[in-house]
Amino acid sequence: MVKSRHFIATPPGVTIKEQLDDRGMTQKEFAVRMEMSEKHISKLINGEVQLTPDVALKLEFVLGVPSSYWSNLEAIYREKLKRAEEENRIDEDVEIVKKFPYAEMSKLGWVDDTKKKVERVFSLRKFFEVTALKLVLDDRISGIAYRRLSETEKGDYALLAWAQRAKIEARSRETSLIDVQKLEQILPEIREMTVDLPSDFCPRLTSLLADCGIAIVYLPHIGGSFLHGASFVDNKKIIVGLTVRGKDADKFWFSLFHELGHVILGHIFNDRATTSEEERAADAFARDQLIPMSDYTAFTEKYHDRYTERAIVQFSKKVGVDPGIVVGRLQKQGEIEFSWFNNLKTKYTMQEA
Repeated sequence: MVKSRHFIATPPGVTIKEQLDDRGMTQKEFAVRMEMSEKHISKLINGEVQLTPDVALKLEFVLGVPSSYWSNLEAIYREKLKRAEEENRIDEDVEIVKKFPYAEMSKLGWVDDTKKKVERVFSLRKFFEVTALKLVLDDRISGIAYRRLSETEKGDYALLAWAQRAKIEARSRETSLIDVQKLEQILPEIREMTVDLPSDFCPRLTSLLADCGIAIVYLPHIGGSFLHGASFVDNKKIIVGLTVRGKDADKFWFSLFHELGHVILGHIFNDRATTSEEERAADAFARDQLIPMSDYTAFTEKYHDRYTERAIVQFSKKVGVDPGIVVGRLQKQGEIEFSWFNNLKTKYTMQEA
């Protein structure tokens, strides 16, 4: 028997059991009379196997009740069973819907604008392309490597929504076959773009990455996710999604190189979320690609506790990156306060999807 809020699905086996009890007949004797195994009879009574027309005819002979009656009971049971199961699935999904930033997703046009619970369930199922929302949590479906500032349940669900939108956006982007070796070769060229404006580097960056089998997608920030970027493989291409959150050049480039680090280090080719160790490795990759450790160490040893704008600008020109990237690195490493030299940080206006 399966119950939901509005349906009770009772298998024909309950009625069969009543008939046996009225006759004082054991299941063992009944199985012999039906020319069936005791195991199958037990499953039939418990609704674990379907009552077929052949069995219905046997029941007519053994119990004296027309086969049409048993077939009708089976049909009613199967229909109510599906309705009860679907209602329970919807109830489960209604609870999951509450964990997604649905209102924000609706404002962005990602899902239908509705306040009705069941309609939200159906809209999110279509958005994620699943029959049940619990499947969204399966790493085999998401497989996301990502960079964010903190981990919360709200952030997890926001991340899943953000990543799914990135997948949808990337489907229209044409790319070559995935070529990680080629990506490694063009890293210096990408690094040189850090001193350019988005209007100049965005088309070039998109083209270069597409030649390596990577589709880059820019999406708006989703509240509560603390997300900077995410990367994963989908439909024979790598998707690198970057949020426009923050809009500082140092955040943008660090996030990009962090995600490219996941690609080059092979983290995104596993059917699971990245580990803390892999996240730290991607951080180190981005850090050292943007400012080589030897250059950074020499600079901090020379100017420790007496940094100036002029020194930072000169050093940034020497290593060939935007001054804001140097400021961000010094702030992150605790060399300077987070309120210092922020005027050197370049603000980006990225194109949102």
